[in-house]
Amino acid sequence: MPETQSPQSKIPVTVLTGYLGAGKTTLLNRILSEPHGKKFAVVVNEFGEIGIDNDLVVGADEEVFEMNNGCICCTVRGDLIRIIDGLLRRKGDFDGIIVETTGLADPAPVAQTFFVDETVGAKTTLDAVVTVADAKWLKDRLKDAPEAKNQIAFADVILLNKTDLVSETELKDVEMRIRAINPFARIHRTQKSDIAIDKVLGQGAFDLDRIQAIDPDFLEGGHKHFHDEDMQSFSFSSEKPLDPDKFFPWIQELTQREGPNILRSKGILAFKDDPDRFVFQGVHMILDGDHQRPWRADEAKTSRIVFIGRKLDRAALEKGFLACVA
Repeated sequence: MPETQSPQSKIPVTVLTGYLGAGKTTLLNRILSEPHGKKFAVVVNEFGEIGIDNDLVVGADEEVFEMNNGCICCTVRGDLIRIIDGLLRRKGDFDGIIVETTGLADPAPVAQTFFVDETVGAKTTLDAVVTVADAKWLKDRLKDAPEAKNQIAFADVILLNKTDLVSETELKDVEMRIRAINPFARIHRTQKSDIAIDKVLGQGAFDLDRIQAIDPDFLEGGHKHFHDEDMQSFSFSSEKPLDPDKFFPWIQELTQREGPNILRSKGILAFKDDPDRFVFQGVHMILDGDHQRPWRADEAKTSRIVFIGRKLDRAALEKGFLACVA
């Protein structure tokens, strides 16, 4: 039998979720950058062939564990248990655990892990499921992405993010739709995931009774999660530097033309004659990017780019990306 611990001595776990491009990594970076004096172990999960989110997370002092090529609620759930179990053996090194799921994850099986696995459940407490929602695109995602609806339904705290991109009338409409799915979660309006950390962490908000009302089989194990079979994830890389005069016109033309099909785009890029890493992120036709930090002497200056969406032409994307090589 696993040893038991009082709730006070258990390590709090925050599950950070939200659909593709909502602003999860931005929120995570804010948490890790705040001068709160605490240290967190971070588990980052991605859907795709090449891991990028791990390198988008700031905070060199944090331990970041990356799980690639599978949804955290599907093929790599065993990895999550093993990583958490390994972290627990080193108790004292951190004050909490943050699990950032892929944007395509159903949070139910992730949260379930902390109840149905005896070893993990004995030493951790699920503090809250925090969902970041894109105020501009959530209404559409609730129609075509069951994961987005589940992320709202299971949330204890919801950041209605990117509020600057919609009107007050649209915001109220989105909030009404959220309330129709989840009348209990705390909703915070945000821009660029800017929120006081004490409104996200240390909430003690996870309510097992409410979750079982949503999902009566929550504790039964074997929770099944099905992804949209049309969902694609294509990743490309180049060890040669890119020409910014080729890349920016290409990515802008591509997203304007294929934007409705590109749910998410993101990349870490090395431009010729540029000592800094350039990071860009996109949702449909909206792109944002900036220099992040200088390339370190011990890291390869490899450009990596990821597209997640539907009806994408892999060959055309790869040809276009490689044509941007300097």
